[in-house]
Amino acid sequence: MPSREAPQYLKTFAAFASSAQLNTLSAAARDRARWIIADCVPVVAAGMQEREMKALIAKHLAQCGAGNAWVLGAGKRAATLDAALLNGTAGTWLELDEGNLFAKGHPGIQVVPAAIALAQELGVSGADLLLAVALGYEVSSRISRAANVKLSVHPHGTYGVIGAGIAAGKLKGFTAPQMLELINVASTMGMATSRQTLLDGATVRNIYTGHSGYMGLMAARLVECGFTGEIDSVSAIYGKVLSDTFDPASAIAGLGSEWLIAKSYFKLHPAGRYAHSAIDALEDLLARVPGGRLEVTRIERIEVRAYMLAALLAEKNIVSSFGARFSVPFALASILVHGRSGLKSFDDDAVANPQVQALTRRVDLREEPSFTARYPVEQPVEIRIVMRDGAIHTGNCVVTKGEPAKPHTPDQLKSKFFELGQPVWGQAVTQQLYDGLMQLENIDDFRSFADRLTL
Repeated sequence: MPSREAPQYLKTFAAFASSAQLNTLSAAARDRARWIIADCVPVVAAGMQEREMKALIAKHLAQCGAGNAWVLGAGKRAATLDAALLNGTAGTWLELDEGNLFAKGHPGIQVVPAAIALAQELGVSGADLLLAVALGYEVSSRISRAANVKLSVHPHGTYGVIGAGIAAGKLKGFTAPQMLELINVASTMGMATSRQTLLDGATVRNIYTGHSGYMGLMAARLVECGFTGEIDSVSAIYGKVLSDTFDPASAIAGLGSEWLIAKSYFKLHPAGRYAHSAIDALEDLLARVPGGRLEVTRIERIEVRAYMLAALLAEKNIVSSFGARFSVPFALASILVHGRSGLKSFDDDAVANPQVQALTRRVDLREEPSFTARYPVEQPVEIRIVMRDGAIHTGNCVVTKGEPAKPHTPDQLKSKFFELGQPVWGQAVTQQLYDGLMQLENIDDFRSFADRLTL
């Protein structure tokens, strides 16, 4: 049998993930990890109210064994793997989940549901949960950053399996050799995901994040049972299958000193991230208009120039609420008609609104190559609204709101938590949950904390 000598970068990752303690994290990384957990929970609960999710809960739980993990927003409990699957799937439905441009995707919602469910099963401390999420997020994000994943691949359901697996391994107390095996096993358990799903408004795309949590937990279970992975599965998948290039040296460069988790963003608009740049440009434009509103019937056309990834969200034939979240023309038109961005600007009534649909067709969205060259450090978008009387209004975005260079305030994130949580849980439970998550390190037994709340 050939010698199984893993490459040094994987040994470095494994040693780091197995040995790191909470004080290993920078203050910024620790604070961001806490907020990512807190942000994910009400986002999941709000997404769980969607018709398709309610149907999935009913069918799935009817055939599952009993468990004690939250099915957030459903008032039910489930076994650990099932809760991770359902919560992860609901978490991307409204497009309000945290993300990271440098990780090229949304690590949080792929790691947090699995980690929370397992923390409830094991009865670990809140500090243990916080650390596990941070490490799973960090290592998997670095792997994604070091690759050049094909644009046709949706980032959900890929490296998130590694992140959820590492979080699970940390909560289970895996040694460095176990963690190394886990990374190799988890790397091959991602999906063949398609970015076209979001452009088509295909809701199967939401299962990708549920898959990450489920398969990450399963990967840890497989390692516990003696299953093995390739010698260097990460390079095989991220250098040959999902991507043609992978740089191991860059994956571990600055590990423990540079924290990608501290470079994440939070979302206040229920739309695909790249649409946020265009929304910010529109908000800049409206801030220059008396009263902050334009008479929609007087708009002749809307011209938008954007970096490539934003310019891809150009669909004008919008037939579903989910599809609306991935259309820059629709987002701009609906916000102009409704006067604000919010869930109602992307719901079924908004899609059926003839005024929104007509204005959507008058948006001209194109890539500006010089803007693409500035991405991801900047996310430039320029918007120009031409009125029927010849008047012209302009606005721009350089850095999208929510990015580390232009962060949302804690008060804004708290408001989002309560706006999403209160309709589902009521004020008292939402407040109790928020207070607990904001002091996660002080929770001695997360299972006991969770058992006191019906979510």
